[in-house]
Formats: sequence, structure tokens, C-alpha cells
Amino acid sequence: MRILITGSNGLLGQKLVDALRDDEEVELVATSRGDDRSPAPLLDRYHALDITQWVEVDRVLDAERPDCVIHTAAMTNVDACEQDSADCRLQNVTATEHLARACKRIGAHLVLLSTDFIFDGLAGPYAEEDEAAPLSIYGQSKLDAERAVMSAGLERWSIARTIIVYGVAPGLSRGNVVLWAKGALEKGQPIKVVDDQWRMPTLAEDLADGCIRIAKRQATGIYHLCGPDGMSILELVERVAAYFRLDASIVTPVKSDTLGQPAKRPPRTGFVIDKARRELGYAPRGFEEGLAVVALQLRALGG
Repeated sequence: MRILITGSNGLLGQKLVDALRDDEEVELVATSRGDDRSPAPLLDRYHALDITQWVEVDRVLDAERPDCVIHTAAMTNVDACEQDSADCRLQNVTATEHLARACKRIGAHLVLLSTDFIFDGLAGPYAEEDEAAPLSIYGQSKLDAERAVMSAGLERWSIARTIIVYGVAPGLSRGNVVLWAKGALEKGQPIKVVDDQWRMPTLAEDLADGCIRIAKRQATGIYHLCGPDGMSILELVERVAAYFRLDASIVTPVKSDTLGQPAKRPPRTGFVIDKARRELGYAPRGFEEGLAVVALQLRALGG
């Protein structure tokens, strides 16, 4: 089958490329803004694509005719979304509408990546059918993107929601909480970490595996894909410190409302992942197993 990835230069996108580029069952097409940042260039299997432009979306999808589009590209900086709602809507909602229309026209299966931030965090962990109530412009934009996919009249659609994706990939424009915590602790400078937000962090390789399982099985509907371990952000940082044998005494617990962040965060999310385990064979690694993967990759990169 032919699988097209949006956002192939991002963390999840790079993991999807790594997993699929030599897969004999898959013809891979990768797209992202700007040049291909893959360590081994994809050459004619890569297209520079601005998904906010429907003309570009139609051109690439009509030329490549994918069986499945895994749509990972998004504006994910929650505070930036709060401060620029128009750009957030363009990148997260309008772009998804362009892709949904193109996928409907060519009969492709569209898999949208979404987020735990569609929930208010008052009753987590959440199952797929639980009611959404976003607290932020980012969360609302992803919920609106989900609704755009569901209402587009597609033959096949899927939504893969996830939580705090972490991992290692070259040339990323944004970091992730695990690498931030490790880097901050290594510097030995005091840091403040919230103790009133609870999440289930997701190793990027596991999320990529879940998305590929959806694509290959042509599974439709909503799937929750995250790691199996729940913890506060404070505990996450403490577990990173313990794994890498770093001093956690420099960490000061604080409450979210003391940080002055523009966007409100849900206090307790997490997902029930029974459906993904049962229907997809999804088997995410525990947090320390994920940190072991990160450690190996950092060593390979000389970090």
C-alpha cells in the first residue's frame, strides 16, 4: 500500500519514515514544509508541501494517489496557539479540511493525529467515547480538526489521539519534555516543575507503531495511543533524573497557575488504551523502557 505522511520532518514523522522506508509492504511518500531533513535523504519519495494551501495539497495527492494519509503535521505549541488563534486554526483546522477533501476525492484513508488536550482534565484517564471539553485554543483546534475529518464523507477515516510524545530525532525545531528535563538536570541549574498536571507520556516509536497498525489494518474510528504509565509532570522529571542518575534536588514543585502561561492546561488526562491493545495489538513500552530507547539513541548521536 502507498502511505503518505504529512509532517515527516517532525518527531513522529521521522519515526514513521524510519519504520516504513524499507517496509516491503509499503510505498512511502513523505511530505513536510521545506527540505527533507531525513538523515538518509528520501529523494523522489519526498515532497515539500504546505498543507495550508489547498492547491499544493491537491497537486501532491493527485500525483501520488496514496491509499492512506497519516496526518501528523500541526501547530502544537499550546501557548503560541493561544496567542495566535488565526494561525493555529489555519494550520490545524483548515489544513485538515484540505486533506480531508483531497482524500475523499481519491478514496484515501485519512488518519489524523489528535491530542488529550481536547479534554478538560477533570475526569481522566479518558476512553475514546468520552465527551470532549477543551480548555485552550489548541485543544479546540484539534477537536475542530477531528470534527472536520468525521464530517467530510470519507470512505475511511481514523483519529489517533496521543499524549506528551517524547523521543530523539535529528534536526527537530522543537524539543520534548524528556529531553528538556534531562538537559536541565545536567546543567544543574534550579528548575520549577508543575506537580498538578498528570499525564501518560508516549514514546514516539510506540506512537508510530500504533499509527502504522491503523493504516495497515485499515482500522477506522477513534483510537487512544499513549504510554501505559501515568504520572505527574514532577514525577516524570524525577523519573528521568533517577534513570540518568542526575540530581533531582534542584527541582522545585510549583502549581500551574504560578507560571503565567497564556494557555490553560487540563489537570489530569491519560487514556484508556484497551481498545488499541485489543483491536490493533498496540503494546506500548513502560516509561523506563522508553527512556532506555532514548538513552541508546542519544549515545548513537554522541549526546
